[in-house]
Amino acid sequence: MRETPEELSGLQSLLDSSLSGSTSHLRSIVEGRTITAAQLTGVLTGMCTLALSTVTAKGEPRISGADGHFLHGRWHFGTARSAAKARHLAARPAASVAHMRGEDLGVFTHGTVEELNPEVAETTPDWQELLAYLKDFYGDDAFDWNREVVYYRLNPHWMTVYAPDPDKLTGT
Repeated sequence: MRETPEELSGLQSLLDSSLSGSTSHLRSIVEGRTITAAQLTGVLTGMCTLALSTVTAKGEPRISGADGHFLHGRWHFGTARSAAKARHLAARPAASVAHMRGEDLGVFTHGTVEELNPEVAETTPDWQELLAYLKDFYGDDAFDWNREVVYYRLNPHWMTVYAPDPDKLTGT
């Protein structure tokens, strides 16, 4: 777990406000079948396969897969700089991601992406920490980390978690 107490508190507030502001239908499914921010960060370790939704210039939705890493209470993911989703996100940074593990876990997030390693501008201060993590996970020479791939952080404005059996997920 890499989250600070402040990040965990912010994530818990986001989870609580997202669920309380949701429709009665969603609340009827999720309430009583969710986990805390601390539990979530303990479950979302390593690489988590994401379904990433972007939007084309014509307003058409597109969904694709991405390797997701949940760090500091937010999703981080990358793609090739030449990928359609990279073009979509550069023009329209709103995105949604879903991570599902069968019927045991569903994490649904809406937000705006922030590019962490722009090709032509300075990287964000967080890029070096993320890059060290990614190189440790994938290998130092897996990519040309500055030119071949682009990485994003999804800054969420809404997130909910469906986990009907928390003990099964957390091993308690």
